[in-house]
Amino acid sequence: MMETNTALIAGLVEDEAVFSHSVYGEGFYTFHVCVPRLSEAKDSIPVTVSERLCDPSGLKVGDRVEIAGQFRSYNNYSDEGSRLMLTLFARDIRFPEAETDAPPNEIVLVGYICKPPVYRHTPFGREIADMLLAVNRSYNKSDYIPGIAWGRNARFSKNLAVGDKVRLSGRIQSREYRKRTAEDTFITKTAYEISVVKIEASGE
Repeated sequence: MMETNTALIAGLVEDEAVFSHSVYGEGFYTFHVCVPRLSEAKDSIPVTVSERLCDPSGLKVGDRVEIAGQFRSYNNYSDEGSRLMLTLFARDIRFPEAETDAPPNEIVLVGYICKPPVYRHTPFGREIADMLLAVNRSYNKSDYIPGIAWGRNARFSKNLAVGDKVRLSGRIQSREYRKRTAEDTFITKTAYEISVVKIEASGE
């Protein structure tokens, strides 16, 4: 079976692992990894790891890690309603003593367009397109992963229709934004998405 969701990040542990949930007695924990970009900016990427893969108490802030896995989504239900949450589900984790030649942040997805892409221009005239990709995985489940494309990739994406199968590669990025609350104040939230480097139609 073709792998439809592969991701690899390398960076520094940003916070302590906290318990998330358990499945059939197996505990899962979450933490964030700080991953540098080519620019001076950094991404803070959420990671979910099984206690069977890694002792969560052994994860220390500042530890250097390399994590391979899948970027997955799930719905988080709260008083504010349902919200799509995204996390890198770890399948392998390593603790190199120094920086390696491993790519700091890369992801490859094969999936289906599940909303019409939104094409627009930024205030500076750059072309941009937002999309939502449904990526199938085992047990008849799917992950819904947002992506953002620029320039030539944006022009390609604007012509995609719901149901079109595509293959894209890029990096996982975090982005802070301000959201207005009912009290007419603003709170800062973080969105996660794939910054698309390459996208193409994928045959069956």
